[in-house]
Amino acid sequence: MSDRLIPVPLPEQPYNIAVGAGALERLGALLTGPETPAKLGRKALLVSNPTIFRHYGDRALRSLQQAGFETRQLILPAGERYKTPATVLKIHDAALEMRLERSSLMVALGGGVIGDMTGFAAATWLRGIHVAQVPTSLLAMVDAAIGGKTGVNHPRGKNLIGAFHQPRLVLIDPEVLATLPVREFRSGMAEVIKYGVIWSRGLFEALEAAPRLDRQRGLDPALLTRILDESARAKAEVVSQDEKEGGLRAILNYGHTIGHAIESLTNYKLITHGEGVAIGMVAAGRIAVELGMWSAAECDRQDALIARCGLPTRIPAGVAVEAIIDSLGLDKKVKAGKVRFILPEGIGRVVITDQVPNEVIRSVLGGLLSEA
Repeated sequence: MSDRLIPVPLPEQPYNIAVGAGALERLGALLTGPETPAKLGRKALLVSNPTIFRHYGDRALRSLQQAGFETRQLILPAGERYKTPATVLKIHDAALEMRLERSSLMVALGGGVIGDMTGFAAATWLRGIHVAQVPTSLLAMVDAAIGGKTGVNHPRGKNLIGAFHQPRLVLIDPEVLATLPVREFRSGMAEVIKYGVIWSRGLFEALEAAPRLDRQRGLDPALLTRILDESARAKAEVVSQDEKEGGLRAILNYGHTIGHAIESLTNYKLITHGEGVAIGMVAAGRIAVELGMWSAAECDRQDALIARCGLPTRIPAGVAVEAIIDSLGLDKKVKAGKVRFILPEGIGRVVITDQVPNEVIRSVLGGLLSEA
């Protein structure tokens, strides 16, 4: 079976996103075929977590071995709270024990946490070795695995430690979503809604027309195909125009500014990343309405779509508004001391601005506080 190839045409390191049912079985062949222009060595370290490896590890290793790779696996604990420099050091230790060379490969088999850490380890081992991203969550498929952003969390802020390091291949096999927990599927839908708001009005309207969005079972397979393809193409197009977030790429952070602050303040234990993004999109939408940039009717459409996906629309109890505002100052997008927000002007169109008064942020956040 052939896979759909979505090119990411970067000038220095172009690569492909391969999308196809059963593509995991073709991982090794894709890495050694014309789909992967780079000449790779024959050592491959597979990094995963216990749950994902139990479901898909043997299949991935077998595919790599059949293509001639010498393999070893490293199993790391699951969860955002383990996305730290100390965990990356374990990947470095495994790389040392395996004697990985600059031509060697790390393969990230998992969700966004595994992908971010493995990518960062690859970026920093021997000043940069190859990495392949094999996302197993919807969120990673549509966003985290594409674009070369890698990193880990600092105790006071999300993804403050990291590097840009593009993969040699991104492999998306929608069949692996069969074992994805419902909460994680919903988390990924937040990023899909994001693409509808920032890039594709057509995708947004297709989501609105779907009878159900809060779980994969019952989702039209044609809609899932469209979600994966359009999201990947949107991110590929943005990244190819702005690889290292000098301008346009910042729009991919819609909902993330406040979402990251809430994740950090709850120690990455209370909400998922997608849940944080959902709350952040609600906040950003209402800020845009307050500033007269966006219509209340379109904002309501966004919030209704978020709620239909089973995602939260209010700030968790116990998170203080002033703590969120303080945390915003540590965001990666701060420039000259000003927080940059991505705000919608219409469904499918956003702008980047640092002209958001604190009193507007404070008012909107206050209106989103959960009941105690």
